[in-house]
Parts: sequence; C-alpha cells; structure tokens
Amino acid sequence: MKVRAIMGALCAAGLMFGTTASHAEDLTVLHWWTSGGEAKAVGVLKTDMQKQGYTWKDYAVAGGGGAAAMTALKTQVIAGNAPSAADIKGPLIQEWASQDVLVPIDAAAAGWSKDLPPEIDKIMKADGHYVAAPFSVHRVNWLYINKQLLDKVGGKAPTTWPEFFALADKFKAAGVQAVAAGGQPWQDMTLWEDVVLSQGAAFYKKALVDLDQKTLTSPQMAQVFDTTRKIESYMDNARTGRDWNLATAMVINGKAGMQFMGDWAKGEFSNANKKPGVDYVCAPTPGAGTGYTFNVDSFVFFKEKGQSAATAGQIALAKTIMSPEFQEQFSLYKGSIPVRLGVSMDKFDACAKKSYSDEQAAIKAHTYLPSLTHGMAQNDATAGAITDVVTHFMNSNEDTKSALEALAKAAQTK
Repeated sequence: MKVRAIMGALCAAGLMFGTTASHAEDLTVLHWWTSGGEAKAVGVLKTDMQKQGYTWKDYAVAGGGGAAAMTALKTQVIAGNAPSAADIKGPLIQEWASQDVLVPIDAAAAGWSKDLPPEIDKIMKADGHYVAAPFSVHRVNWLYINKQLLDKVGGKAPTTWPEFFALADKFKAAGVQAVAAGGQPWQDMTLWEDVVLSQGAAFYKKALVDLDQKTLTSPQMAQVFDTTRKIESYMDNARTGRDWNLATAMVINGKAGMQFMGDWAKGEFSNANKKPGVDYVCAPTPGAGTGYTFNVDSFVFFKEKGQSAATAGQIALAKTIMSPEFQEQFSLYKGSIPVRLGVSMDKFDACAKKSYSDEQAAIKAHTYLPSLTHGMAQNDATAGAITDVVTHFMNSNEDTKSALEALAKAAQTK
C-alpha cells in the first residue's frame, strides 16, 4: 500500500486538498457489497444504524474483489476525506494503522477476546488496541454443484481430484459446461489457492503463510500448477472479465455444473430461492481434508477530521456489528457464518451448519488457515505479485517450471 509514498507523489502533483468532514452523527461507509445477497446483508446494518439515529452515507464500490474499493479508499484518505469506516481485512489493517489514520475502538470491544477465534482476534488489533470490527467468517474453499445436473449425470460431490475430473467429464459428455468461472485475477487465485490446500494444510501454511522457498519450488507445487491447468480446460472461453456472481448464476440456472467460490456465492443461491441439498450441493473443495481457508470482512475506523478518538457513531457501529442479533442476520443474508462464537446456528441452512462444524474442527486441528487470495495472509505487494504469477500462468502457455521460478521470486516481493 505504502500510503506515505502515495501521499508524497500526490502532493508533488498538487492533488492534495481539504474537504469538509462528516458531522459526528453521519457515518460514511465504504464497502464493495453490491451483488444481491451482499446488498441485502449490508442493508441490515444500514437499517440498524438509522434506527439508532445515525445518517448512513453509503459509498459502495463494485468490482475487482475489493481492489477497486481499496483504490477509492486510498484516494479519499490522501485527500483528507477518509470515511468513518471501510471494509478492510488481514495484514492491511495493520498497514493502515501504521499510517496513524485509524482510531481505537476499545470502548466497543469489551469481551471480544473471548468472543472471537484467536486467529481472528489478533487480526482486529494494532499495538494491542482494537481498530476493526469483524462481520462474519467466509469459508473460501467451497465447490458448488447444480443438484439437478448432478443427478442427471449420476454423479456425487467429489472429494479427490480424480473424482472431480471424472464428474467434469460426465458434465462435458452431457453437453454441460463443467466449470463456471470468471476470468478475473482474484477468481483465478481463488481456484489456485484451493488446489494448494489440496496438498495439505501444512503445505498450504508453508507455501502461502510462511512463503517457504523450498515449498514454493517443490514437486508438490508443480502438481498444483498442473492440476490448475487441467481444471482450466473445463472452463468456457467467454469467461474473461466475467464477475463472480454471473458465474454463480450459470450454476443456478443450469448452464454450468460447478463453481469454485467462497460461501458468499451461497447468498446468491439464497437470493434466487434455491435450497442446499435440493437445488444445489455445497462441498469442501477436493482434497481439503480438515483444511478451512477463511476470509473475514471487517470495518476499520478512520480518524474524522479534527478528531483523535473514535466518535460516538463509530463506537455504536462497532458494537452493532458484533452484537449477536446482527451477526446472525448479516450472515443469513451474506451466505457466511457469524464470526462471533456462540451465536445460534438454528436458523441457518445445511451448508452454513457444515461450515460452522468444519470451522470448529479446523480450529482444534490447527488447519484453520487465512486466505491469501482474499487478503488474510500477506500484504498487498506480496499477494499482488503472486496473483500476477498465477494469472499469467492461467492466461498463457507458460510451462510449470517457469511458473515455479516466477512464484519463488514473487514471494520475495515486499
């Protein structure tokens, strides 16, 4: 991110300017939840805050898996017009905190240390203070399958890659597009990350969390690239630039058999009145075992102009986000599960209940892993460099050996 460097460049270009800060009762909120299920989910928070007497000023930036929103956020902060809160996650939280532009929200966070999984609790803090409030847990390593098409070809949810390719061949033989995908970098990475996980949780951690050079250039990693290339052969040529929810719609409408996507896709199925086990199947990605890759959205709170501490509205917003009632309703719309521990799962569907059960097992087994693709494992520079490698591989005829060499180099990007 390097906000200070960007600020210096914009100052030199004469682009720094002042703006009028929001009143304390106004909450300007930047996010990228614009699809059907996502919009309904954030609408719950907007309504809750309006009931408390605050004015919600929505700043939704669609596209790019949040990349466009992060660009807009940098521009706002540099211009001296930071939002009250913005959707930020993973190491990027600490990067923003290091720029001295965030405010602690400890006043809202009583008891959070016992209400959150330890792996997530530490991400919400900077210098021992809470600066972010988490919404929910998304499981990234999901495979969605159209149930009617699955039954038609006489298949079952695959647990291994040989089983997956056998099912893909059945869809292909039946004249069905086997895999729905969007040709965007973050979607390419989501698939590749799933294949990394299939090599085992320990391998995933060494490769994508520890960035171990030996692991990144190993025969196992070569197998990851080869498997990814084979999966890609079952995608359609028109996928370039396709948004993820449009790929999900292909599965919903029976135009494709399967999609690799995090459980925000389930919100699209729910929004289309589709039921798990009846209209679609949700299954952990092949080879995952007890591995569970997580993506946690959170609101980070920025200094308002003239303020060095959190405003009443920011504290109220943080408290509302972590309330059991909001955690439940938000995830019911979003397709996720509550990040807060102990929230009842009674109202959730079978996919969410399995996600919760698998999450608890993964936490105990130490196979609860941060998603690299979705900003939980590395800083932007490192994740971006690795993404470039994967995207280039998937959109060219590059050989696996060259991809491994590029991956090892990208992992050293700071």
